Amino acid sequence: MKPVGKLIVIGGAVNKGSFAETDFDSNVEQNLNFFEKGILRKIINESQFKEDSVIEVIPTASQIPQIVGPEYKKAFEFLGAKNVQILDITNREQANSDAFVARANAADVVMFTGGDQLRLSSILGGTRFHDAILNKYQTQNFIYAGTSAGAAAASENMIYQGSSSEALLKGEVKTTQGLGFIDDVIIDTHFVQRGRIGRLFQSVVNNPRTLGIGLGEDTGLFIHNGIMTAVGSGLVIIVDGRFIKDTNLTNIRLGEPVSIDNLTVHVMSQDDHFDLTTKEMTIVNSQYHI
Repeated sequence: MKPVGKLIVIGGAVNKGSFAETDFDSNVEQNLNFFEKGILRKIINESQFKEDSVIEVIPTASQIPQIVGPEYKKAFEFLGAKNVQILDITNREQANSDAFVARANAADVVMFTGGDQLRLSSILGGTRFHDAILNKYQTQNFIYAGTSAGAAAASENMIYQGSSSEALLKGEVKTTQGLGFIDDVIIDTHFVQRGRIGRLFQSVVNNPRTLGIGLGEDTGLFIHNGIMTAVGSGLVIIVDGRFIKDTNLTNIRLGEPVSIDNLTVHVMSQDDHFDLTTKEMTIVNSQYHI
């Protein structure tokens, strides 16, 4: 059964405007092209009660939650959101507490910031808070949004370690279980800017059933009813391993280069969509449409 809720995953470095600038109030329009067309606007528009939705910003993955949390709060409020709160969960005791579970149950949107996805999974995994937002996503008009680490942790399995330069050496990419909001995909972030295509290739060749998703910065996917739609200013790379013909993966030692024959790669930009059931992509602005 498809989830009732919506998933919005973002590649990181979301342009929220320069809120640290001293002339923020007078010149903020110069930084806001992203606001009107972009991902934070999309989150508000897709939420159940629009500007009146309860949005919980969760900076748990970050080492500087006291800076990151208020930055997102200010960004959402600039777009008109009226009920934005910061929920910095720092340990499993909090994630199992009645107070934090109540806030999960009252939220229409949870927004997970960037940082360390292993920190997210180790603090939240299997807690009452985790169970509450998973249940809401499955059964209600609820949004899980995550950027960078928050996006990487959204899938059933996630990448948590692996250098870009050595990613196609056997064993260099490390994966573990994520938060489980979407199955049979693996998500990598800061994708184009940090040259992480090799990390995704190795993750897919390890199990070609897994669809690789690489999110560029200031770029995301809106996922609902089995359809992924690209949002933002950059690129989304999709790696489909179902048609791999050959690889040397099991015949080489750890640290040796991996060969792969016949990977399928798709490149998505703004408003293009990809059907998770049929594995077919549609380019909205196709030069071949009649």
